[in-house]
Formats: sequence, structure tokens, C-alpha cells
Amino acid sequence: MINFDNTAPVKLKGAGSGLWITIDPSHPESEIIAEIDRLFEKIKHLAINVDIVLDTGDVGGQEELVDRIKSHLKSNFELGTISTSPKKRSIPTERRRQRDLSRGWNHHKSDVLMLRGRVRSGQKINAGKHLVITGDVNPGAELTAGGDIIVLGTLAGKVHAGYPKNDGAMIFSLVFNPSLVKIGLITATGASEPGTQGPEFACVEQGIVVVKNYMKENPFKRMPWPEVI
Repeated sequence: MINFDNTAPVKLKGAGSGLWITIDPSHPESEIIAEIDRLFEKIKHLAINVDIVLDTGDVGGQEELVDRIKSHLKSNFELGTISTSPKKRSIPTERRRQRDLSRGWNHHKSDVLMLRGRVRSGQKINAGKHLVITGDVNPGAELTAGGDIIVLGTLAGKVHAGYPKNDGAMIFSLVFNPSLVKIGLITATGASEPGTQGPEFACVEQGIVVVKNYMKENPFKRMPWPEVI
């Protein structure tokens, strides 16, 4: 990394196989451009076809300045792609994500019971939290879970998600054809209409169980990212 004092208009450092340029927009644009030229003249032979990231730190609303600097770099140096830094997350959000990444999932019990294979008639599956089945659930089978139930196959039989009182749970399957659906304390029979095709999910709206087309109203996009507890 090239050394700077804290008042330098531009800071340059390596970032993976490329270079990261941090700009201080409080300095005049002419001063920023001059400093960029000075730095790149020093490393000109090392910067050929190198990818560049431009960063204005926490200062927003600098799109026009960044665009002008991009144009200047493209016109005067043989660089690779020139992009801007991704939007920074809030400090609490970033801390939670970094915490989860550093802890590692392998040290924690999953809150999901996952089964592979067909659930046959007469079988009863119970999960304290979420239940995922990669296979079909035959008529006469019974599924119960404290959270969501996800079936990557045909769902028939009886199914109860959100046991005993969680009406915020959902039931999803690739082919939705259960004989009885219950979410929390709310029950529906024959929830799926004959002839319906494609993935569907059941949820509670205004006190009743409704079945929706997954492709039109994806329920997973509203879920938060997983957190290590």
C-alpha cells in the first residue's frame, strides 16, 4: 500500500488482483485528479489491465465526480474494468453478518429436520421446528412441524405447520395436493384445486388458509438471512 497522511485526497491499495482507490471528495476535483495521476505514474507498468474500484467512503451523492474520474482513468491509463464500491451496510447489520460468518454453521444445531425419500401412507413425521422433505408425501401420511413445511415433491396426506399456534408458518410443495392443511390453529380441507399445476404454498391471511402460486408470489423473498444463535 502506498503511504499517505490522513489529509491525502486519494488513497491507493491493493484489493485482491486489483486496486482500490479511496477518494476524499472534500478536496477540489483538480487536486484529486492530480494525485491520481501522480500515483499511477509511479506504478504505471504494474497497473496495466488491472481492475479498479473507486470508493468515496461514507460520502454519498458523488456519482458525477466518480463518473468524471472514471473517464479520466480510461482515457489516460491502460486499465481493466473500473467499478464503484458496493453500498455499505449499516454498522449493526454488518456486525451481525460478520458475527455469523466468523462463528461458522458447523458449530450449531440446525433448526431444520431434513429427510430424503418418500413418506409412505401411515407414516407420521414430527419436527420441532422446520421440516424439509426431498421426495413425495403419499396419501395417508401425516406431517407436523413447529415451523414451515417444505416438500420438494408431491404433497398429499395431512399436513400441520406452525404447531401448535404459529399461524405465520407456511407449507410449500412442488405439487400441492394434501387432503388436510392446518397452520397454527386454522384448518382447511381440500385446500388445493384439482388440475392446478406448478409449485404452490399455503399460508394464513385474514384468518383463513389460502393457497398461492409460488411463481407469482414467492414467499421466500420476504425471509431474512439466517442467523447463528
